[in-house]
Amino acid sequence: MDIDREAPVVVEVSMIAAASLETVWRLQTDIDRWPTWQHDIEEAHLAGPISAGSTVTWRTHGLSLTSVIGDLHPMRRIAWGGSGQGIDGIHVWTFDAVADGVRVHTAESWDGPPVIADPDGMRSALASSLTAWLAALTSVAETTH
Repeated sequence: MDIDREAPVVVEVSMIAAASLETVWRLQTDIDRWPTWQHDIEEAHLAGPISAGSTVTWRTHGLSLTSVIGDLHPMRRIAWGGSGQGIDGIHVWTFDAVADGVRVHTAESWDGPPVIADPDGMRSALASSLTAWLAALTSVAETTH
């Protein structure tokens, strides 16, 4: 599973977390606990084990979403996709150990009528959301032992 590089909106953001790969991975994949550190997420629930094909129901920015994990490579990559409010999204996260911690890279594509109607506004909203998510993940990972 990969993002749709032809979608009207594609955003990619990276940050370095001064933390262990195990800590960053655990935080990102403990989906039910997202709302405890990612304050833009109001609720999140993983149905079943964390694996390809599992469903995540979550609420963020007032939107109720259902995503399906399409790809999972422990300690390296997780990807999911889903639709909500007419937006079809694909979200990919990769994790690489580097000298000063973990490079976390996220890429997301959006398509659908609302995106086509306002690609610049949607791109700005997505970039802001992804940057905030990475900042929260980095912050909590760096203070977790």
